[in-house]
Amino acid sequence: MKLNKLMRWLLGLIILIGVNWVILFYPNNSILEWQSPLLKYSFLILFVCGMFCLYRIFKGPTAADRAVALDILGILVVGFCVILGVVTKRSWYIDIAIAWALQSFIGTLALAKYLEGKNFDE
Repeated sequence: MKLNKLMRWLLGLIILIGVNWVILFYPNNSILEWQSPLLKYSFLILFVCGMFCLYRIFKGPTAADRAVALDILGILVVGFCVILGVVTKRSWYIDIAIAWALQSFIGTLALAKYLEGKNFDE
């Protein structure tokens, strides 16, 4: 069972690295006409930070460490959406970022209540 979970994590990590590698180093100009070196490096930095967060989620010694890493990963997703929204001038990326931030905040509050051992009505 544990090996199966590890294989799914590794497969997902390989797919994420592959997709980001293609986007960063072999862009399709018709899709990513807005791409500049600054954006390429900002996406690369956000991607590396995301990998560190995934590592902490996978290896975190406590549930609180995993919760913090998951919250930081949500902030990185918001960062991706905001950069895409500003660069492509499409407002729906910003809408996704706002919705993700609200959902992440509510999820963090719920997880904190759960880790304290309290019910939601307390």
